[in-house]
Amino acid sequence: MAVLEGLEPRGVLHWFEELCRIPHGSGNTQALSDYLVQFGRERGLAVQQDALGNVILCKPGTPGYENAPAVMLQGHMDMVCEMAPGCTKDMAREGLDLVVDGDVIYAEGTTLGADDGIAVAMGLALLDSHDIPHPPLEVVLTVDEEVGMKGATGIDLSGLKSRLLLNLDSETEGEITAGCAGAARVDIAVPVKREAFPGETVEITVSGLLGGHSGAAIDRGRANAMVLLGRILYAFLQENSGRLVTLSGGGKDNAIPVAASAVLTVADAEKTTLICQKMEKIFRREFAVADSDITVAVAPCRSDVLPMDADSTHRVLALLQCAPNGVLERSREVEGLVQTSLNLGILATEADSVVATFCVRSNMNTQKEMLLQKLELLCDLLGGKMSVSGSYPAWEFREDSPLRSLIVEVFTEQYGHAPKIEVLHGGVECGMLADKLPGLDAVSMGPEVNQIHTPRERMYISSVQRTWNLVLETLRRLH
Repeated sequence: MAVLEGLEPRGVLHWFEELCRIPHGSGNTQALSDYLVQFGRERGLAVQQDALGNVILCKPGTPGYENAPAVMLQGHMDMVCEMAPGCTKDMAREGLDLVVDGDVIYAEGTTLGADDGIAVAMGLALLDSHDIPHPPLEVVLTVDEEVGMKGATGIDLSGLKSRLLLNLDSETEGEITAGCAGAARVDIAVPVKREAFPGETVEITVSGLLGGHSGAAIDRGRANAMVLLGRILYAFLQENSGRLVTLSGGGKDNAIPVAASAVLTVADAEKTTLICQKMEKIFRREFAVADSDITVAVAPCRSDVLPMDADSTHRVLALLQCAPNGVLERSREVEGLVQTSLNLGILATEADSVVATFCVRSNMNTQKEMLLQKLELLCDLLGGKMSVSGSYPAWEFREDSPLRSLIVEVFTEQYGHAPKIEVLHGGVECGMLADKLPGLDAVSMGPEVNQIHTPRERMYISSVQRTWNLVLETLRRLH
């Protein structure tokens, strides 16, 4: 007997449980993709499957809706696979063990994959139905959203008629997402030359910072460990002679780094200690509210690497000191929204270069390009090489969104209050889809799902029902 049998909304939860029987972690979605193709063919739907595994399933409008504007329903197939300690499940080969506890659905010992299995399930429930009125539907189901939105990047939408997009990848009930940032990863490699330099070798470490995701926490006033390190090194080399040897810090371009360190050879190690103590006091005063536990430490160390020469040391410090960082522009349209930002996320030293990795974000495509140009000019002045990867466009906020206005109207009738309209400084697939279909009117929403991407992921049945009702009524009114 199915675990979710008899629960409402029956069709949605039936298909969600069917999906949970098929392993579909990121990079392991081919079986689910093929299942969706077979689902469509069995029902006589128009089916497209590309080489990546993306699937598009199209269904004509029901009687009376044949000539209504087509609507794209969209979500992604892949889930993040995480297990609790002691769980022995092979998530690459085994389905999930669903559990119902009152109003909650979860998976025993693993993530649930409600992000974004619920979108796939709602799409299948509509495509399988015979009695739900709806306009022509184009259900777009992408792969590998969780690992760089690869499916949305590569999908071909040129044959679709939809210019209305209902994305079902949000996990906070009561919030309607109406825009997101575009982003890119930028790597700047500054070449360095090395030569012997007499003195003592020390390591300076900045630690104790709070950090956070650069799409969500960039405006919280927290410090960037690499930026602080640059200030320390500059202050030191203003008063003492020395050369950089290596620098390191961070792990992801989109995470505000919580620690960074530099090895340098100095003429006066005692002066280094005094300057580090001074800078720690300065930082603790500057960040007393947002990041109060900053620690600056210095210790003697050994290195088998020759120090950089004076010119290389100067150019690396110029990169750390002059590259923009943090919030650069706030929106004039959406109150409280960070519009454009930059995060120095990774610092690494190679034999002949220092590589700094940045995450560039903007909710306006033109400002994203402007920021890339700034970095390119700085890189040129420092004699470095710059590469851009993982670039995707912004989903720019539209003041005039008929679809959003309709959903707000339906939501207000259903809930008794208006939803919260959100614009994200992070990225979602809507940005890529809107870039491929000029004029696309897009909205993202979904049921309440807590603790996603962890083994304690929970989806609320009553929230699924309310969200489903909202979807159905919105489609009914798109006559």
